Amino acid sequence: MPLSRLNEQQYKAATSNSSKNLIIASAGTGKTSTIVGRIAYLLNSNIKPEEILLLTFTNKAAAEMVSRVAEFFGKDVASSIDAGTFHAVSYRWLKKQNKKVILKQQRELKTLFRSVFEKRSFEHIDADIAPYGGNYLYDIYSFYQNTELSLNFEDWIILTYPEHELFSLIYADVIDEFEALKSEYGFVNFNDLLLNFRELCKNSDLGYKELLVDEYQDTNALQGTLIDAMKPPSLFCVGDYDQSIYAFNGADISIIGSFATKYPDAIVHTLTKNYRSTLPILSLATKVIEYNERIYPKNLEVTRIEVSKAPTLLAFDELFDQYHAIAAKIRDTQTPHEDIAVIFRNNSSADGIEVGLRELDIACKRKGGTSFFDSKEIKAVLDFYTLLINESDMMAFIHLFEFARGIGSAMSKELYIALKTLGHGSIFYGLYAPDESIKNPFEKRKLNRQLGLFDEFLELGAVGKFAKLGFTPKFMKNPILKHPRLSKDNASFLHDFYLLYKDLKGIKQPKTIVKKIATSAMFKYIFEILSNKRAQLKDGSVDEKQKKESLSRIARKMMLLEELSKPYSQHERFLNAMILGSSDLTQGEGVNLLSVHASKGLEYKEVYVIDLMDGRFPNRKLMQRGGSLDEERRLFYVSVTRAKDILYLSFAKYDKIKKINFMPSQFLYEAGLVPKDEAYRALVLKEMDKEED
Repeated sequence: MPLSRLNEQQYKAATSNSSKNLIIASAGTGKTSTIVGRIAYLLNSNIKPEEILLLTFTNKAAAEMVSRVAEFFGKDVASSIDAGTFHAVSYRWLKKQNKKVILKQQRELKTLFRSVFEKRSFEHIDADIAPYGGNYLYDIYSFYQNTELSLNFEDWIILTYPEHELFSLIYADVIDEFEALKSEYGFVNFNDLLLNFRELCKNSDLGYKELLVDEYQDTNALQGTLIDAMKPPSLFCVGDYDQSIYAFNGADISIIGSFATKYPDAIVHTLTKNYRSTLPILSLATKVIEYNERIYPKNLEVTRIEVSKAPTLLAFDELFDQYHAIAAKIRDTQTPHEDIAVIFRNNSSADGIEVGLRELDIACKRKGGTSFFDSKEIKAVLDFYTLLINESDMMAFIHLFEFARGIGSAMSKELYIALKTLGHGSIFYGLYAPDESIKNPFEKRKLNRQLGLFDEFLELGAVGKFAKLGFTPKFMKNPILKHPRLSKDNASFLHDFYLLYKDLKGIKQPKTIVKKIATSAMFKYIFEILSNKRAQLKDGSVDEKQKKESLSRIARKMMLLEELSKPYSQHERFLNAMILGSSDLTQGEGVNLLSVHASKGLEYKEVYVIDLMDGRFPNRKLMQRGGSLDEERRLFYVSVTRAKDILYLSFAKYDKIKKINFMPSQFLYEAGLVPKDEAYRALVLKEMDKEED
């Protein structure tokens, strides 16, 4: 049984009779085993599996824990436990309540947001600073949703960014229009899932007897209020304040820090036995992290007693010498490549090491940069697929039509609404059976100078200019072609969409749809645009060899997407798997290139933490944008505690391309790997001055 495998500390936590438990589980101390043990204890105490809710931060973590429960209690019992990420559980509950939920990823909603934002003008406002761009304002709004519990958005902007007060009314009106559009089309993003589920929890008893929360240190204010709204009779939270690294996403370390204050009868358990790392690695990590304020006292014990290798500092004169040398060390090591990780703080660092490995023909996979599902070609295919299943998905349409030269998000939205008007609510009928009595299907723009709304719409255009393009006669009669800014290139793109959309309607198999989309004229055009852009040189010309390689990579991605679609026979299940589960899917083999955030929860025999120079790690720019040295130190702690046996820490002294001199990271000084000289003392004094300011 899971309980019999626990050490004394883990067993005491897993079998606690308290209704409020916080388990401080440092890196490598067996938090997963403790959570599985707790679930076993609940099941043995006659708690039904469906009365247990396990909230995690990745679907992979939930699946692993449920799988381990299944080993002892069987698949039927384990699968009845409600387990998943905050967002996955929220999604399931909202669908169960027959709520209209069309889940959209952040980049898709950013497209919709820009379509609203681009209609605004700020030129009538006399201000010393420029207004935020659409993408950045969306990010600010997302942060607001995750962290603010009382103020409305306009008041929050004025309080948080007082220099933008003159723009706050327009910002707030953009948000209002954006939210109204989302509501009209039933769109929700990950934040909305939590907000809507929180409202459901306030008015319903979900029937859970215990709520278990993994990675509790990463909860933000919104997730915290969702836990409160559930009103669980028993709460079992597992986390480590030294691994709280998601402040940029609103994670609030004070939530784990105030647990004992919020629940005076709570028991705080501490797991101190580390089963992962050797003594030298753990000693280095502890030495550095202790520079942060201690929220809960802890003193880690190493259980591994074998002879071990001390962490190695690698110092290089030049930045790219570092990347090539590390690649050479990886080539010569006896460690299997799949058990090696190179951990980076900045994407530019990953680019350098990836090039070094490729030159030596060493396979590698990268997580934390641009993933398979983040690539524009994959997104485009899934956008078209989404429209086939749900023609009311305006964002998928907008995102697709932004590929056509000269069409932005605002014009794409105008075309979508016009098609819907022509089809009396259906873009399918707007394309194939438009109401030709509607002479002008384009919406008139509102006028409101104060809110930055001006009428710029031109007279309707003539369709005669498209006569020689070979369009089908029926399509030539469509009033959509009268949009005044529609060029021949744009119209051809729209015609290709018209042909493909009609061809795929009614096909049942996901793999057939994926294959037909990928080989269509419309997507050949999209792939050509992407490949030209990726192969463009500084002088504007296109490197044909790079373009050919880019097209080849796109073709491989299409084959992989087709493979991913084969197990599915239902469109919605396939699309939901691609949207909700894409962050947990990886591709490729070989050396693991991981951002610090992507490395969380993983472990490897041999680890390289690279570019440990002041400014890069810690990243001073991100610290100035709301981060902190404490958070950067926690990122360093997470990085080094991924290593089980071998740890390399590397830095370079000079970048010959940018002609920049570097000094070692503050964390290398704190680890005792670099002597604390005058440069270090100057660094610390500078940091103290900033804190006083």
